[in-house]
Amino acid sequence: MSAFQQSPNWKDPARDTDDDSPDNGRLMSERIASEIRNAVLSGEMRPGMRIRQELLAAHFGASRIPVREALKQLENEGLVALAPNRGAWIADVNSEESIEIYKIREAVEPLALGESVPNLTDDEIDALDRIVHELEHITVFEDYIQLDREFHLRTYAGARMPQLLAMVERFWNSTQHFRRRFLEDVYARHGFPFSDPQHLLLMDAIRARDVDAAQVMIRLHIRRTRLLIEATASEATEPRGASRVPLPRGRQQTSYGKKIPRK
Repeated sequence: MSAFQQSPNWKDPARDTDDDSPDNGRLMSERIASEIRNAVLSGEMRPGMRIRQELLAAHFGASRIPVREALKQLENEGLVALAPNRGAWIADVNSEESIEIYKIREAVEPLALGESVPNLTDDEIDALDRIVHELEHITVFEDYIQLDREFHLRTYAGARMPQLLAMVERFWNSTQHFRRRFLEDVYARHGFPFSDPQHLLLMDAIRARDVDAAQVMIRLHIRRTRLLIEATASEATEPRGASRVPLPRGRQQTSYGKKIPRK
């Protein structure tokens, strides 16, 4: 059980007025969102886990206003699902939905990389090189998964397309547990430290500022994980189209105004 789901044994009186002003409320909201985000990305809070807002408020010594604002922010990031009269939970997608997201990633992340590489400074490329070198020597699973995420998102940092970058990060967030499953499989087969030749080839292309080669490598890199998800899904007994948790608000309506029937 996450610490955020347990009734607290303490309350800090200094926090009781944290949300009395808009600025303090915003800071508290950002702090709550940051701690939940870290818990989700680290695997402490798992997909489908219910979030009790009253426990969050008590845990942080805050009112429910900054808690609700934090959860709305995390919903925008694809980490939390909210639904009227049903509450909040850590967002989840099933295998079919994840495969769809990975196919979209195969299209949009090469675009982000292509927009980024020409704008990366030599210092930024050197920093990426150091991350790849560190990935080659990491022996702790959690350290690897966090640094792997940092590496890929930093390769896109030079893209001057904020909406595209927000989309990419949201897709990373919503499929984090599938990445974790893939890396757990890698760990089970190879152990750590683990040398990923695709990281090395991608870094070679970025260092040479070869946009075409970099785009090919990132597309193959994403496809590798998608194929593993597809192989895993084909062996599972999960009914096609079934989600493990209720779909959040807005997932029932397409842009064409047609309802997506529940199955």
